[in-house]
Amino acid sequence: MKIVISPAKSLDLETPIPTSRYSDAQFLEDSQKLSEVLRKKSPKKLSELMSISENLGELNWQRNQDWSLPFTKENARQAVYMFKGDVYLGLDAYTIPEEKLDQLQDKLRILSGLYGILKPFDLMQAYRLEMGTKLKVGRNDNLYQFWDNKVTEAINAELEEGEVLVNLASTEYYKVVKPKLINAPIITPHFKDYKNGKLKIISFFAKKARGMMVRYIIDNDINDAESLKGFNYGNYEYNEELSSESEFVFVR
Repeated sequence: MKIVISPAKSLDLETPIPTSRYSDAQFLEDSQKLSEVLRKKSPKKLSELMSISENLGELNWQRNQDWSLPFTKENARQAVYMFKGDVYLGLDAYTIPEEKLDQLQDKLRILSGLYGILKPFDLMQAYRLEMGTKLKVGRNDNLYQFWDNKVTEAINAELEEGEVLVNLASTEYYKVVKPKLINAPIITPHFKDYKNGKLKIISFFAKKARGMMVRYIIDNDINDAESLKGFNYGNYEYNEELSSESEFVFVR
């Protein structure tokens, strides 16, 4: 089983990391090309490009100036411990037992505008670059064109016969994957909550549930689609009537 999730805008640069293990990202040469383009943009241009505040423009301009290879444990941080958004709140990677970390590294992949795709323990430096950003790089008008088939091919190279791909990424990030070219069944879980008597996808809860689903898979050594239906973290429950063969719906 392989799982894809999105990165997060907010980053954790301070919490002590509970393991010394690390790995190197697959597409660092491509990341460097993107970094060189970003480094040339002023704080104002970054703010306009990414629709962010003046202060965030300044912060990310400085990050772009500081970004440099090679990555080490002194100047970079493992991806799963750097991202800090709602998905990662649900995953709670800091409390995953040492004996489960190999499984986490094997199963989880993080899609990224700057890095393409990351394993949990791949070193990375701080950045902000949404996958949907219309950043022109050479002949490419945006990041989807820049990454082209690379992310899909990277996923395929790791999928073994009989495995499934669990899509827990946002629509923006999953668009970099080409489902028709994936050599495995794809399961996309959805998480819905009752609000005012109606079932709705509530962004914060759904994002957190994606992380909890990853944690459930790791905690319980899940390796097949059928076993995903047992997911019950956060009081969610599989709803067969609302689900299909490729889309599993969980409600609470």
